[in-house]
Amino acid sequence: MNEFRFIGTSLVGETVRGNIFAPSRRAAWRRVQALADKHNFNLKGIERRSTFLFKVRHPSGKVIRGEQKAYTGDEIRAALERQGLVVLRIEKKLLDFSFRPSTTDLVLFVRLAANMLKRKLPFDEVLNLLAADTGSRSLRQMIRDLNSDLRGGMDAQHAFLKHQHILGKFAAYMLGLASISGNMAEMFEATAKYLERKNEFNKQVRAALITPTITLLAALGVFVWFIWFLIPDMMDLFMNYNVEIPPITRGSLAFAGFMDANYWWLLPSLVGIGIVIVAASRTTRGRFLMHKYMIRIPALGDLLHKLNLETFCRVFGVMYSGSGENEEIMKIAAEATGNTYIEHQIKTITVPLMVAKGTDLVQSMEASGVFKPMTLARFRSGTETGSVRESAEEMADFYENETRLKLEVTVESIKTAVAVVISILVALLTLVSTETAFMMPSASDILQTGI
Repeated sequence: MNEFRFIGTSLVGETVRGNIFAPSRRAAWRRVQALADKHNFNLKGIERRSTFLFKVRHPSGKVIRGEQKAYTGDEIRAALERQGLVVLRIEKKLLDFSFRPSTTDLVLFVRLAANMLKRKLPFDEVLNLLAADTGSRSLRQMIRDLNSDLRGGMDAQHAFLKHQHILGKFAAYMLGLASISGNMAEMFEATAKYLERKNEFNKQVRAALITPTITLLAALGVFVWFIWFLIPDMMDLFMNYNVEIPPITRGSLAFAGFMDANYWWLLPSLVGIGIVIVAASRTTRGRFLMHKYMIRIPALGDLLHKLNLETFCRVFGVMYSGSGENEEIMKIAAEATGNTYIEHQIKTITVPLMVAKGTDLVQSMEASGVFKPMTLARFRSGTETGSVRESAEEMADFYENETRLKLEVTVESIKTAVAVVISILVALLTLVSTETAFMMPSASDILQTGI
């Protein structure tokens, strides 16, 4: 995502300025033009926030080089001259790529900030220390921009939400609330725990799936090579003899013959199907369908579903207030799950029922069809006793413990399934090898061939 600044004039001649985030200049222009039509102002132009390289001379004579993001080079020149530096050169960076910081960097940022705030350090000092310590260039730039916005008097919630494309909407919303909550350390601590838990689970899932997947692919590769290439080459030795080919070896030769005749379209088709599936999963509709059926996969689907509900309960419990106006909290908790299907069901069914029809919280949740009976029962008990926050936190802790245990069981099940498949492949290869080992032409065939 790139940041753009737009400028325009209202119908009464006043200057209108603002900032938006968009993937490209064209997308930014469309979004700003829609804003102009909605709010009745004339759009004059937009500018992309870019990275500039600068070279300056300190009053001590030392030459300093650096880089800074800005909309124009004149802005950087003015800022450097105000610091008493002599500007030698300012130029736009040619290859201005901005990569999103890793999840680990974000978790460390929030965790270290929470620890420093517990020690009563001023927040601007915390940001300065973290900006100097982080190794991620994009995160360092975000921290500097955040510190600059806060010093310039920008509302904290607005300042954090401005960077939600990097922090994520939930983290940005929570950190923005922290500055006005009166207890920044507690809010940062809650956000850090959420990010750490999510990052830990993702690492466990990746670690659990990578080794079995590589092992299975390697075994399949060896199996196909043996059946498609090695067995036909071995059988060529017996083609001149009147030898009866055993059934499994005959099937292997049939498979090899099929592959020889059709590999030119079969392999590209498999690659094309894979590309289509990956491309479709990146679309809004494809991601929605993938997330919808992902939670219905036997064994693994239930685990992923409960992880989504754990995240929902954790976020909802942290942000819940007893005022009754929790629709926005419900939306943010739904987005935090990371499952677009669950998010869609809550936003289009649960929240409208709460807002338009004034339906009870539990009935609205039940109507979405994405909450498990135990979750609904615990929330119902919480609404009856006035302890909804405690109920949500208890369900989050329960699902956390359950998913941690179930993940270990699921990992073992996956490893067992992979081991069974590999054993079957090895058994087939052993049978084929045994059959070929006992194939022997008669003495008369050998003598006739020799003549």
